[in-house]
Parts: sequence; C-alpha cells; structure tokens
Amino acid sequence: MQTEPIAFIEEWTEFLRRIEGKGGAVVSFSGIVREFNQDSKVEELYLEHYPEMTEQSIHQIIDKAHEKWELLDTLVIHRVGLIKSREQIVVVLVGAEHRAEAFSACEFIIDFLKTDTILWKKEIRHDGSSWIESLDTDYQRSKHWE
Repeated sequence: MQTEPIAFIEEWTEFLRRIEGKGGAVVSFSGIVREFNQDSKVEELYLEHYPEMTEQSIHQIIDKAHEKWELLDTLVIHRVGLIKSREQIVVVLVGAEHRAEAFSACEFIIDFLKTDTILWKKEIRHDGSSWIESLDTDYQRSKHWE
C-alpha cells in the first residue's frame, strides 16, 4: 500500500532480478483510474483504507493464488489516498515457470482485488463525488474461480 505513484519500471526490474533464472513467464497487470465513468469526467479517485485489514486481505488473495498455482513470486502494489485520473492505481506482477500459470494467477489476483480487498472508493467528478462499490460483474468474475 502506498500513496505515491507506482514506479513500474523499477518494480518490474527488481521483480525480474528476484526470479532470474527460475522461470519462463512474468505477467503484469496495471490498473489505471478511468478518465470517464458513465459519461462523467473523473478528476480523481480517493481510496480510504484501514492499513492492517487492507494489507491482510491482499495477502490472503496472494496466498490463495500460491496455493492454486506453482508460482515463483508475486507482487501487488495498491495505491491509497488521492489518485488522479489516468494514474496507476494497482500493479500486479506474477512470475511462474510457464505462462498459463502466470496468466491465470494474475487474472485471479486482480479479480479478487476488485471484490475482496478492504478499501472504500470515492469517485471525484467535475459534477460532484460519490462513494462507489464493486460492480456485479466484478463479483461474477471472482465467483468463476470457485
């Protein structure tokens, strides 16, 4: 969890160094704050969190991914606080010996980050603001892993 922008290239480079020589696949996901939501211009997204609970929920998701697939390493960086439109909100990196495991685990992690991470999101638009919840489609995506 961090408030500052994600240094993707540096994180990617360090991740590759950690799994060097061990695997043949690294999959990444980078989530960006949308500029528009339902035709309204989004200025910023505010993410409130309770540090211990939020971090624990993310670690549980990562642990489940490691139980399901043989992974070499995983990294999740999630921002909190005020995040401007078009900035990265989350980065997921997954390393595995083979691409199928890496792709599946990355998708699994991001699906559950959308539904099971303890965060409160407030969308700040040019015409006002409102707290937002996970979408039904987000819950449907995470249920398909059961």
